[in-house]
Amino acid sequence: MRVSALRLHQFRCFGSLSCELGEGVNLFTGDNAQGKTSLVESICVLLRLQSPRTSSSSDLAQFGADAFGIRAILDGERELSHSWQAGKRRLALDGSPCRKSGDYLEASGLVVWMGNEDIQLVRGAGDSRRRYLDFAASQLYPDYRPALLAYEKALRSRNFLLKRDASPNWRQIDAYSGVLIRHGEIVIRRRSELVSQLQPWAAEAHTHVGGSRETLAISYVSGSGSSFTQSLAESQPEELRRRVTVVGPHRDDLQLLIDGRSAGQYASEGQQRTVALSLKLAQARLLQERRQTMPIILVDDIFGELDPGRRNALLSYLPAAAQKMITTTHLNWLDSNGGALSSAARFHVHAGEVVRIS
Repeated sequence: MRVSALRLHQFRCFGSLSCELGEGVNLFTGDNAQGKTSLVESICVLLRLQSPRTSSSSDLAQFGADAFGIRAILDGERELSHSWQAGKRRLALDGSPCRKSGDYLEASGLVVWMGNEDIQLVRGAGDSRRRYLDFAASQLYPDYRPALLAYEKALRSRNFLLKRDASPNWRQIDAYSGVLIRHGEIVIRRRSELVSQLQPWAAEAHTHVGGSRETLAISYVSGSGSSFTQSLAESQPEELRRRVTVVGPHRDDLQLLIDGRSAGQYASEGQQRTVALSLKLAQARLLQERRQTMPIILVDDIFGELDPGRRNALLSYLPAAAQKMITTTHLNWLDSNGGALSSAARFHVHAGEVVRIS
């Protein structure tokens, strides 16, 4: 899977950009705050309709603008277009409007994003780990994204009713409980399946990148107990006290253990970064295995935070055939890599302009 002929219009710091991307590794260098991250972010937004940096489309528009546009060619033949203006998103495939985002995503590419903020997968709150599961599951299971969106909509409505009245109307609330359970059970089943499939890949990646005999184990922690229906019914007294839905997939988590101990509590920063990298590498391998196609890998400025051993191990573990977009402030670390990226297409990014380096 390859992206080429990237075009940006009023996206972040780019007023207008036209960039021909290489088929293999693309290296983007430049000082901080020049547009490197925004460039690779645009590819994620184009392919998956979501940003790893913000949940608001308005944040993606250039300062002072109320619109943005992204366009590129996928696999040398299909044109993808994603534009946004004044709160309305427009999608197109080969110039034809695409009314359903699900249809667009089905025709689009697979993506793995890797960045410094990934350490929050280990040391942060559960919402970071749920977003990780959601991003992977939505690319693997066609029924996942519709179920998640329906669940979140029902959850908002149910929580509104719990807070609205001094004495909650349980008949109204229970009407949303049924919707919550129906869609939530799909989310629960798919997340559990996903984690069990990620486990061997994550353990292998951790051994490879960490270079030690430590064992990484990941497991799904349900926020619904063994039965969502039963747990929801039994939680009514707590809901009455707190005025919020207290059980369900929105309370799920991912347990990360190194040699049986919590990585978030006991691991060093280096170990935590290795765990985070392992989770993303596992995602790439699983997407490749299950979808029989190579994901596009977006790597945002992480090599400066890694020691040479982990850096080289990471580079060697990334799928060789995958197209990769790598940002970095400098290439000093590259000199110690023995020419591992000597064939990469190199670009310099400065003040919203991108120049290919011969």
